[in-house]
Amino acid sequence: MTEALAATTGAAGVLLLTFVLAWTASASYAVATGRSGGDAVLHAPRETARLLRQRRRDTISADRLLWRLAGWSLLPVAVLLVALVPLEDAALLPGSLGVVWANTLDILVWAFVWLVGWGANSVVGLVGGYRFLALALAYELPLMFALVAPALAAGSLDLAVVAGAQGSLWYAAWMPVAFVAYLLGVLGFSVLGPLVAPAGRESAEGVLAELSGPDALVVRAARYALLGAGAAVAVPLFLGGASGPWLPGAVWVLLKALLLTAALAWVAGRLPALRVHRLMEPLWTVLLPLVVLQDLVVGIVVVAGR
Repeated sequence: MTEALAATTGAAGVLLLTFVLAWTASASYAVATGRSGGDAVLHAPRETARLLRQRRRDTISADRLLWRLAGWSLLPVAVLLVALVPLEDAALLPGSLGVVWANTLDILVWAFVWLVGWGANSVVGLVGGYRFLALALAYELPLMFALVAPALAAGSLDLAVVAGAQGSLWYAAWMPVAFVAYLLGVLGFSVLGPLVAPAGRESAEGVLAELSGPDALVVRAARYALLGAGAAVAVPLFLGGASGPWLPGAVWVLLKALLLTAALAWVAGRLPALRVHRLMEPLWTVLLPLVVLQDLVVGIVVVAGR
């Protein structure tokens, strides 16, 4: 009974934290795009009320099951990512393969975003979906190699162990390329910032074009939730996890996650959207080799320190 109560409380806490991270990302993004502070904070509730009243529309010959299942699956992915984050020594979903599970959930986003575009049976949706796949291939390899760096340094795939191995020197300080590549990947799978092309204006919002009502609400909220969840996973990977003076470890994890979420969302709102073809060369020929070089440096440091 006690274990069931603890699990229920933990699950409720993860849901609440995912909601807070999504709201923080939404408000920070709104501020970055020119809204005032109060207006930015209230933007999400107003949009929620508007979309809940909006009538759901369908397109001709849409694959409604896959279309809606994919859209409504994005938010649970964000919740599961947050559940992997250890607040102290363990997470709601503890395990020795936390880094692998985080990467697996990120890859699931590929399928769901593409199906949101494909399932509507719409030209702009398909264009957005295929643009996302092109970008995903380009940002995912640097992201995967970025995840290798902290796991290699800690000698573990357990997020709690990775966080505990950092001590007073966070991995973000001496693995800056991996940290930047990871954050760029977060912007990619949340379809925001410079990597917003699959849902950008030049393609009439692409994968989002045919969504309306509750479907649009869930997918739009999921984008901010995924950004917040990705920022939360960065805390044990690169920002020392629960380490910090005076305050309890769990408080430090929450503060770091919220601050990184707000900063990343603000940057996403300030940076211009880039066309897919302009991103391919720097992602493949510049960022990917730099992240591989970063892994090599980490490997040398680890071997030399033994």
